[in-house]
Amino acid sequence: MGDNMNLDGMKIPEHVAIVLDGNGRWAKQKRMPRNYGHSIGSKNVEKITEEAYRIGIKYLTVYAFSTENWNRPQDEVDALMKLLGSYLKDCLKTSSKNNMKVRIIGDISRLDEEMQNKIRELEEASAENTGLNFQVALNYGSRDEMIRGIRNLAMDVKTGKINLEDIDEALFTNYLDTKGIPDPDLLIRTSGEQRLSNFLLWQLAYTEFYFTDVLWPDFNKKELMKAVEYYNSRDRRFGRI
Repeated sequence: MGDNMNLDGMKIPEHVAIVLDGNGRWAKQKRMPRNYGHSIGSKNVEKITEEAYRIGIKYLTVYAFSTENWNRPQDEVDALMKLLGSYLKDCLKTSSKNNMKVRIIGDISRLDEEMQNKIRELEEASAENTGLNFQVALNYGSRDEMIRGIRNLAMDVKTGKINLEDIDEALFTNYLDTKGIPDPDLLIRTSGEQRLSNFLLWQLAYTEFYFTDVLWPDFNKKELMKAVEYYNSRDRRFGRI
């Protein structure tokens, strides 16, 4: 976790995580179908990735589709999957244009083969990019992530790859989807909800939380800067306490 300074002397969080919430409510306010809200929300992700990098954020992680989202009505799930497939295709162009390194976190094995191929293509194509590190949580649940990590860790102990005595926090983080990514300094959740919803539970242990009533499709550069200003108002002492 860390900060860098912008030209105005403001501390910019190195890693920002966002729970993208409120697409459906935004659409309802417009008297439009929920899927329209998801579509506009996905377009807003591209804008915010550009703004985040412009102000000096190095890592941005967004919660796009949770393991619990499968419980939504089937037509909404189908529409979300179609939208995510389209977004991954667009992201391939965006990552090249903006020098953005993209990584998908979550259990992609439940996704169809075409989407898995798109994910692999996107990650490989952007692997050497040196701009914003952009993580998309897709079929992600933090408890699921930790259970998968524990299983892999247990297997490595069983096969003698590592010793039981060697297990500590640093080693365990290497078994998470976020291996090699610093923990978030700031979590933003839009739409007024104040819960984590099974997002990055391990990684958010020392993170500052910022909740806003603004719905995700309306979240813009101004709102992002409000979150950064809030982050600057917090007394973050040495030792991350």
